[in-house]
Amino acid sequence: MSKLLSNITQLIKPLDQAAMSQAALRQNRLTKPQGSLGRLEELAIKLAGIQGKPIPQIKHKAIITMASDHGVVAEGVSAYPQEVTAQMVANFLSGGAGINVMARKAGARIIVVDMGVSVELRADPKLLSRKIGFGTQNMVLGPAMTTEQAVRAIETGIEIVTSEVSRGLDIVGAGDMGIGNTTPSSAISAVMTTRAVAEVTGRGTGVNNKTLNHKIEVINRALELNRPDPGEPLEVLAKVGGFEIGGLVGVMLAAAAHRIPVVIDGFVSGAAALIAAALEPRLRDFLIASHTSAEPGHKFVLEYLGIKPLLDLGMRLGEGTGAALGIFLAEVASSVLEEMSTFAEAGVSEKQERGD
Repeated sequence: MSKLLSNITQLIKPLDQAAMSQAALRQNRLTKPQGSLGRLEELAIKLAGIQGKPIPQIKHKAIITMASDHGVVAEGVSAYPQEVTAQMVANFLSGGAGINVMARKAGARIIVVDMGVSVELRADPKLLSRKIGFGTQNMVLGPAMTTEQAVRAIETGIEIVTSEVSRGLDIVGAGDMGIGNTTPSSAISAVMTTRAVAEVTGRGTGVNNKTLNHKIEVINRALELNRPDPGEPLEVLAKVGGFEIGGLVGVMLAAAAHRIPVVIDGFVSGAAALIAAALEPRLRDFLIASHTSAEPGHKFVLEYLGIKPLLDLGMRLGEGTGAALGIFLAEVASSVLEEMSTFAEAGVSEKQERGD
């Protein structure tokens, strides 16, 4: 483990219980029956514990969407050709993708990062070029990347978040783009949750039954060849992961170190969360699951991490689209806690306890 990675994990501390207690006390005094806002109440209290503030603030919002290609695409595991990754990055930069629309509505800025797209992308002031390589290697033939590349990918995510903190950052969403990236995500999920590959592997970009069965067989071959050890998360990332997955691991660790809540998107960012939580278990407390992906493995990932999703809309686009919705809900939850009147402030009579 590198010095930067070791240092950042040591900065991750437990949730602030005092702030959570004060948030819960105010929550119970607001002009509503206790618990009537359900999960929003729980979310506001968790945000208080993460930020260490009795009334959390969600004003500066960002979604970090990391893009990379994958050598395993050569095995025919995707319904789309690899060049779509670069084309979609261009779409992000021009503002025409789903994540752009949702981020605008959520009031979040988008940070687009080239972690390993297979071609050289045109320079753009809105693009962070942090290319580790021109896509990973084909994990069916050997490790997807070297351990050094895996560490570098994580460190890149750490450095990006650290830079964004200086601009003001109250919450961060994790997004991804990469044709074929549900294949390494399924591999990581199978290893870390000890589930069968067939259980955690879905249709990704919408492959047919024949391709789905082939995809499962490809992942099994990759695991048999590389034999990643779930007790060695860096090894798992290097052998069957992706550059964008590694980058998101760094994003999550750095955000937690700075007491910033992390809204994970779907299956790919969920796979990154498995690696990040294995590197530092306290990270789990800083994760907010925006939704349950239609990818079957995602529910097993969330169950393993012990976090409940806020939404279930049958989404599986990626990009950070689910994270945008989660950020909106986090802002609503914190705003209700701050702006809603208490019974005393509003002059409203509280619930009367009556005996039987």
